[in-house]
Amino acid sequence: MNIVKIMLACLLSVSLLAPALATADVLDEIVKRGVLRVGMEPGYMPFELTNQRGEIIGFDVDIARRMANAMGVKLELVSTAWDGIIPALLTDKFDIIMSGMTLTQQRNLSVNFADPYIVVGQTVLIRKEIADEVKSYRDLNDPKYKVSSKLGTTGEQAVQRMIPRAQYVSFETEQEAVLDMLNGKVHAVVYDLPLLSITNAQRNDGSLVFLDEPFTHEPLAWAIRRGNYDFLNWLNNFLNQIKSDGTYEQIYNKWFVSDEWLKQIQN
Repeated sequence: MNIVKIMLACLLSVSLLAPALATADVLDEIVKRGVLRVGMEPGYMPFELTNQRGEIIGFDVDIARRMANAMGVKLELVSTAWDGIIPALLTDKFDIIMSGMTLTQQRNLSVNFADPYIVVGQTVLIRKEIADEVKSYRDLNDPKYKVSSKLGTTGEQAVQRMIPRAQYVSFETEQEAVLDMLNGKVHAVVYDLPLLSITNAQRNDGSLVFLDEPFTHEPLAWAIRRGNYDFLNWLNNFLNQIKSDGTYEQIYNKWFVSDEWLKQIQN
């Protein structure tokens, strides 16, 4: 009888341990592999972009580099198209998305987000000829206006939700949207404040007006596969640490206060 009880106890212990052994957290995998794989689309200045030498640089890249250093591993950047970036994460093409992604409830159904690392909002860049009649995003809510943004972004969602009567035109990249506006094919571009601010400084030849007051509140956060709570805990602690020791401020000032980095992409 005692032998039976012992065998049952052993079987119970094994059954309880098996799920834990089978579901190792991705944090352990990263450390064992010796490489942190980061997915990003290098087209969202100044978060991630490509310099003249074809290297991916930017605010997110510098933070990712510090993250890998803190883990004691190498950094691998995986360039990925935006509309496929979450599916790529879910199929283990990389460990984390660090690409200026807005934390939304819809995305949170598929992935876990760390605490937001920066808050931005949607702004509007318009053609000068409509500046007298368009003072805010609300004034674009008219079928006579063509408004563009990037496919699959919160800019696109903002247009469809908050400017539904405008003619919406989507583009694969932010640059295509801006180029069509410069060529007079659309009246306005809706996108995040940082990128439109830089675009306005770089591309405005006097034909554009920047409505720089954000009309949405959008926290950006790093995304990982669901259920990796050790990794999530590590990320939140890492973020808290770099914000406390001055590292975050140093990187922020490099990309959002100074414009020295523009020399790396200008001919």
